Amino acid sequence: MAGALDGIKIVDLTAIISGPMATMMLADQGADVIKVEPPAGDNTRTMGTQRNGLSGIFAGANRNKRSLCIDLKSEDGVAQVLRLVRTADVFIQNFRPGAAERMGLGESVVRAENPDIIYVSIAGFGFEGPYSQRKVYDPLIQAACGMASVQGQSANIGGDSELVRGIVCDKVTALNAAQAITAALFARERGAGGQHVQLNMLDAAIAFQWPDVMWNHSLQGEGITATPDLASMFRISPTSDGSVVMVAGSDAEFEGVCHALNRPDILADPENATMLQRMMHMRELNDWQDGELLKMTSDEACALLDKHQVPCAKVNRPDQLANDPQVRINGSIFLEEHPFGGAILGAAPPTHFSQTPSTVRKPAPALGGHNREVLGEAGTTPKEIDRLVEAGVLRQQP
Repeated sequence: MAGALDGIKIVDLTAIISGPMATMMLADQGADVIKVEPPAGDNTRTMGTQRNGLSGIFAGANRNKRSLCIDLKSEDGVAQVLRLVRTADVFIQNFRPGAAERMGLGESVVRAENPDIIYVSIAGFGFEGPYSQRKVYDPLIQAACGMASVQGQSANIGGDSELVRGIVCDKVTALNAAQAITAALFARERGAGGQHVQLNMLDAAIAFQWPDVMWNHSLQGEGITATPDLASMFRISPTSDGSVVMVAGSDAEFEGVCHALNRPDILADPENATMLQRMMHMRELNDWQDGELLKMTSDEACALLDKHQVPCAKVNRPDQLANDPQVRINGSIFLEEHPFGGAILGAAPPTHFSQTPSTVRKPAPALGGHNREVLGEAGTTPKEIDRLVEAGVLRQQP
């Protein structure tokens, strides 16, 4: 069966993760994504662990796409991309504000070729303002949005700010972008026409944090009862052979913890009667729980807590994840043979459609591996393609 976005064509000029992860999600859902790359390729092609020119991070954000490697510093290169735009539904770029316009691929130029196109711009800090022209990487957004500060405050050992060891701001921007693109396509079907969709990493990260991280900073004025952060309830507890995480988010679950760890006296203490009271001295409660859990293996702790209806999970290392029994049953991770990268693990599309399934149809492409195919479909003749190759406008991975 065809995917939900079968028939949608996306011209994708994004790099790194915030754009490529978004367009990969849409590609999994059936969209034809043409990844337009400069002669050097997306930076993630050469980032991190590699084999035969394929990096893990590139493979993880670019499957189901076709690669067009073209020099957009040349008039010929820009002209070819504008030719692609005429039959596309979406054009997406994550250059710094103003760069696409200087390149000759700003919204007004692209819309002149295709009035109904959804033009998507992703920025780092924003499109205007004092930080808008800064180069951006995920850790900078973690710092600016307050995320790094919160990690330090809620860490087991306390202390200064810490970065999340994952590019979470890039990825949450990608999720917002994918949702916004499908919403814009749906609005176009209802008669709204093409439109310009803009989002930036800073806004996406702030919105992502708001419900929980900012709960002590949302209510304004007098009469507010402040509590410790929600994250004070979360803790990694060591066991005799690893570690677990458990969360008692209700009175019933706290009762379950006390029964599981054989401490009815703690349950009976009036200071522990309500969630608010417990949060006021959560560190002491966590210390007691840690001491008990350290006497057990991770599997023993999870079995005991699960028996008493306490939410819990064993802490998996990345190298253990593929063998977790729930992950295996879910089919969350798949093994494929890449044409030149060899055996590679990937994360399966997480959303399951009963009638229009997401699929992994093809692996991450070689740089420029679809040059002739993509330009030929757009109407460029074989002779013209040969000329572009000879002129160095088109490139291809050896």
